[in-house]
Amino acid sequence: MSDQNVHNAGFTPSGITGGSLASSLMSQEARASGGGVPSGGPTSTLQGMGAKGTTHSSGYTSSGISGGSRASDTMSREATAHGGGVPRGGTTSTVQSI
Repeated sequence: MSDQNVHNAGFTPSGITGGSLASSLMSQEARASGGGVPSGGPTSTLQGMGAKGTTHSSGYTSSGISGGSRASDTMSREATAHGGGVPRGGTTSTVQSI
């Protein structure tokens, strides 16, 4: 994953771009969680990366999740919380897809 992909999706240093994939994801996530975007969810994770330009060091790569990385830790916590699997539309799968 590259910083440019994250920025192209609408997660930028100046915030989420209106009408973008990022704004659609944020809207869907807010509706699903009762009106707010949860900390640690896909929107907040990607926006943090977009604002700081930290995708390369996060562990989300074009070859998959890097072992021992922040991405690996997120995937492990998410799988544990969901009985062993990483849910479609969750933080790990959404961030990895972008």
